[in-house]
Formats: sequence, C-alpha cells, structure tokens
Amino acid sequence: MNETQTQTQSQTKTRNQTVLISGGSVAGPTLAYWLHHHGFTPTVVERAPRLRDGGYAVDFRGEALDVLDRMGLLEGIRALDTEMGDAALVDAEGRQYATLPAAVFAGDLEVLKGDLTRMLYEATREDVEYVFGDSIASLEQDEDGVLVSFEHGAPRRFDLVVGADGLHSRTRALAFGPEEEFVRHLGIYTAIFNLDNYLGLKNTGHLYAAPGKAANVFTARGNTEARAAFHFAADHLEYDRRDPASHKRIVAERFAGEGWEVPRLLKEMDTAQEFFFDSNAQVEMDTYSAGRIVLLGDAGYCAGPTSGRGTSQALIGAYVLAGELATRDGDHTAAFAAYEQQMRPYVAEHQALGREGAERFFMPAPTQEILDMLAANAPENTRTEPVRLPDYIPATAA
Repeated sequence: MNETQTQTQSQTKTRNQTVLISGGSVAGPTLAYWLHHHGFTPTVVERAPRLRDGGYAVDFRGEALDVLDRMGLLEGIRALDTEMGDAALVDAEGRQYATLPAAVFAGDLEVLKGDLTRMLYEATREDVEYVFGDSIASLEQDEDGVLVSFEHGAPRRFDLVVGADGLHSRTRALAFGPEEEFVRHLGIYTAIFNLDNYLGLKNTGHLYAAPGKAANVFTARGNTEARAAFHFAADHLEYDRRDPASHKRIVAERFAGEGWEVPRLLKEMDTAQEFFFDSNAQVEMDTYSAGRIVLLGDAGYCAGPTSGRGTSQALIGAYVLAGELATRDGDHTAAFAAYEQQMRPYVAEHQALGREGAERFFMPAPTQEILDMLAANAPENTRTEPVRLPDYIPATAA
C-alpha cells in the first residue's frame, strides 16, 4: 500500500460506505479497487463459483492505460501482453491473400481476459470481500439503503448497489426493467473457445471469411495455446443462454460444409473446456442510475465487441464512478449524475465505433490497401499526446 492510499483511507469516513458490486470480471474488481482506495467498503458478488480463467483476448486503449498505471498494474499487464503481430487472411484452401495489421484489432496492449481478471482479483483480494457462486435475487431500496436478497446467501443491507454484471445484467433487470427494453442486437453472433496451437502459429492469427460468416485462430500465452472464434450474421435468435451444448449445435449448423480449417475447428469446439457464445449487442439507457442503484460497464452502456472498446470503457467507468463518489463525500445522487455526465461522451463515441464495426464486419475479401488504410487511421496511430484522466481528491481531504 502506497502513501497516497494510506492517507486516503485514513480520512474521515464518508456517507454510503458499504457498496455491493454485482460482477467479478473486469469492471467490478476495478471499481472495488478504487472504492477501497477512497475509503469505501466494497463487496463483490460473482455468479461463477470461481474466477473465470482463460477467455479471449481483450485490448486497452487511451485512458484505460492511465487507469492501469494509476493502479500500479500497467507493467504487470504489459508482461502478459499477447505480443500479437499481423494476421493472415486466408481463403478456403488456406492460401493467404492479404495481411491484417495488428493495429486494426490489438489496440495499444492486448492480454487474455482471464489473465486480466486474475490480476485484478489479486490486487484486491486482501482488501475486498468476494462472494463467489451467488447472485442477486431481489433489490428493495429505501431512503437509507438497499436490502439485497441472494440466490443462496442470507439477505444483507448495503448503502449502494452497482450492477457490473455484463450485457445480460440481472441488476439492470431488477432495477430498470426487462432486457429487451435496453439491449440492441448488432446482427452478429460469436463463439470463442480454447484449443491447442495445432497450427504452430507464432504471435499471429489466421482469418477465414465466407458470406455472412468468419472464423479465426489466434495464438495465446506465449504460443503455447490458441483461441478460436466463429462469427456469423443472424437476426435475433431464441436459445437458452445457459445451455452450451445448444450453442455449439447452432454454430456447427451454421458452419457445416465450410472450407479452410473449419471442420477441424468444429471438432475442437465440441470438446473445448472453455467456451463462450453470445450475440454482439449494445446497451442503450436513458439513465445509468435508479436511486441507490447504478450500472457500470456493459451492464449500463455496452458498446459491443465490434467496438474494440468494451474493456477500456469498463476500466474508465470504474475509475470515474469511484472518483465521483469520493469527491462528493458519498452523496450518491450527485455522484451518479456526475459519473453519467463524464461517461456519456465516451459511450457515444464507442457505441458509434461498435455500430460501424458491425456494419463492415463481413466485408467481402478486403484489399490490402483498405486494410492498411484502417491501420493508419486507428486511434493508436493518430494520437500525439498521452491521455490522462482527471485526478479525484476525496471531499474529506479537500
């Protein structure tokens, strides 16, 4: 613990000390770190029975690097960088016809999501209460706090509740309304899974595209592993989100008969231990808060995987939300309003990128000239100054 943290946490206690955070992936633990830093008492509840390991690669851009730097985690994250280079675009016979520059898809820094989640957990586990294998069942708020009932544990009261539980947020459903009122499907579904690096790739990936479909393989963890993904265009599909067997059947049916390595990848998918399937979607809300309950990250303003900004947005949002609560002495009404005001420009920009990315996701065989132009115009290549977020000084220290 550094001198600044010690000084901050020794200040006179603020209002609304206890904060329940639903979601233990990226946004939740990051918020827990900053809340504890500012003298609050956060608790994180996570539906999964343990940390989610592995996962796909996530990248960091702009202000998100500043958040990691302020947390003292940037160098550790850099050590986990996938060091991904350019990727090869291949046809049905496996012949390369173009090169996708890493600047288009890898951001300033890229790591596996599971590695990031573990690092955030290790940075907070000594100071933050984590409850795994449980989730929020109901929320009853009054003038003094929120009574929370859980699926398994006994009810507890908290001063504030934060929904950082992703695109299909249970917190949002309980406090704001059903998912269909806020989630906007972008017309793409994605499956991601782990496999051995049987192609022998080194810090690179191969991408195959067919009309309305795409498949890719990228290396991971020093080329000792790989991650594969299937993407396909479709209108809204009805399926059980908690039935991975049905998800795999949907993907297999969509990609039956495709060339390149698709038949082998479908077999690998069938036995994969780590598997993720979901729609590419955005969350649009008129407000991020309802009384003492507030949303963070994908739960409140998902930009969609096609934006390449989801993880960065979660880190920035967590830093801003905790900072606004601290500078306003825990006054949640004022803090939530300021947090939303700060985040709206980021969200508007990132969601626009997400929509644009979805529209061109299945573009037919792009030329090398187009790919090079996309790389040259990437924000990481056009930025001239480092991006820094505002400093937050707790009201009790002012």
